[in-house]
Amino acid sequence: MTSRKKTPADAAKKATKAKSAKAAKATQAAADLVAVPTPPAAPEQPAPAPAQSPNKMSALDAATLVLAEAGQPMSCPELIAVMAAKGYWSSPQGKTPAATLYAAMTREATTKGGTSRVRKVGRGRFAGTGAA
Repeated sequence: MTSRKKTPADAAKKATKAKSAKAAKATQAAADLVAVPTPPAAPEQPAPAPAQSPNKMSALDAATLVLAEAGQPMSCPELIAVMAAKGYWSSPQGKTPAATLYAAMTREATTKGGTSRVRKVGRGRFAGTGAA
């Protein structure tokens, strides 16, 4: 194993590194002294839901209307077909509108309980409750 001799260039590099480290510490200390605390940022408010036009209903609203008119339990694919035929609601190019409606109706029946506009009466079938 050979040892390398230290040259004056190596000593200069070492000194330069030490000076830059001291300068960085001094700069940081000065910045800490003059740093003005900024007030905490206010939490962002969620964007408001887009306003629906008065003559455009949601799929869930249209489904409850169809269930009230029919007076009998219906499945989600049946509801989608009737809603489109009557012009209440049509899918905005969704691939699975029946699945989306099923999820919305199940969620409302579960979260609202007795005040829900729909209730599940069988496997994949919903009925209106008469609550509006």
